Amino acid sequence: MVDIPLSALEVAVVQTGSRAVDTLRDTAAFAQGLEQLGYHRIWYAEHHHSPAIGAFPPVVLTAHSAASTSVIRVGSGGVLAPNHAPITLAEQFGTLAALHRDRIDMGIGRGPGTFDEATARALRRGAGPATDAEYQGDVAAILSFLVDEVVLGPLPEPWLLASSTAGAALAARLGLPIAIAHHIRPDNTLAALERYRGAFVPSRWCEQPRVLLCVEAVCAETEEEAAWRAGPIEVVKAGLLEGLSEMPFPTPAEAAVHPFTAKEREALAGFRAQQAVGTPKTVVHRLTQLADETGADELMLTTPVYDLRDRIRSYELIKKYSEAMTAP
Repeated sequence: MVDIPLSALEVAVVQTGSRAVDTLRDTAAFAQGLEQLGYHRIWYAEHHHSPAIGAFPPVVLTAHSAASTSVIRVGSGGVLAPNHAPITLAEQFGTLAALHRDRIDMGIGRGPGTFDEATARALRRGAGPATDAEYQGDVAAILSFLVDEVVLGPLPEPWLLASSTAGAALAARLGLPIAIAHHIRPDNTLAALERYRGAFVPSRWCEQPRVLLCVEAVCAETEEEAAWRAGPIEVVKAGLLEGLSEMPFPTPAEAAVHPFTAKEREALAGFRAQQAVGTPKTVVHRLTQLADETGADELMLTTPVYDLRDRIRSYELIKKYSEAMTAP
């Protein structure tokens, strides 16, 4: 049984046949649906120049969803430090925290948020990828500006996103809670957590190690239906394996007839085995395993399926089955 908080990561998938503005209109409805189901928080990821994911700034989606809800925590998962001036991020999220007291999170990440080199350079005003030292300096500066420059009241809750031991080491040194991207690089999860817990230094932000584990979770009434709903993201992942980054998000029907190679099928099956796809029983059992294996304090589910109703239904099935299993 899953007896720790459940949260959600929204990547704002733009469905084939729809427009980015349609996805944008769904964000408030999705956040409201999760709040009604009792999810703890919802985060928004930063992406750029992708036909499959909307280029919506996390700070804007955070503001929109926070204004459309009343209880659920809302924030970034993450806002990418190399793409922004540290003082600007501190001011933006500090303002949100003042407007929506004790509900705003600021998950900070490193990646460029795009596979397109020209877009990445534009985001960096012509500069190349951030070095380790530059990224570490950016994160430290954001935290400093939050404390020294933002005097509006409550502070946002900062988190560091990580998928490697290097990111885990930085979170430990700064005394930040960590969000592990198990949905991206699951093979690194245990080593990153060992580094984080072993090197953690208490801070004003966090007195002891605190772990959020992000997992891909697609749930439906049957195994076949869950596989059908997970089909589109499988096509996108297969394209990434082949270096095809600019792919639209297909319909489930299109994904069902996609010609995967044997190599792709093997790689996708290996990745899927480390996530949670299937019926409520299957998914909750797998999430329970991951929570036990990692000692996570919270699970964040990302559900990149085609239709908003199916996405909310997946979260509903997981939450209700989990609650039924924990009921006395």
